[in-house]
Amino acid sequence: MSTTPPRIADASTTVDTWTARAARALGGEQPVPSPCVNVCRMNPGSGWCEGCWRSIDEIAAWSRLDESQRLAVWQVLVARRPGPAPDAVGFSPQGVRAT
Repeated sequence: MSTTPPRIADASTTVDTWTARAARALGGEQPVPSPCVNVCRMNPGSGWCEGCWRSIDEIAAWSRLDESQRLAVWQVLVARRPGPAPDAVGFSPQGVRAT
């Protein structure tokens, strides 16, 4: 019996998913969506997940956070993540809608 291994999303799909979730979270969607994009690998240098950019403490705490605390985590993630994502989702790193 042959089994097909699970498909691993390519990098551009992962970025698109993360960017869409950031836009929804910072745009006021309730409940605040999780940053997880199912790429769960901790970078030993930064200590952040390579998929969602959270620390292990942020990941572990997520289920216990209220909506305002989850939004605060997203604001940190958008500032933490390198590249053009904050502009791409229409928000500044502080989570304020850019005009």
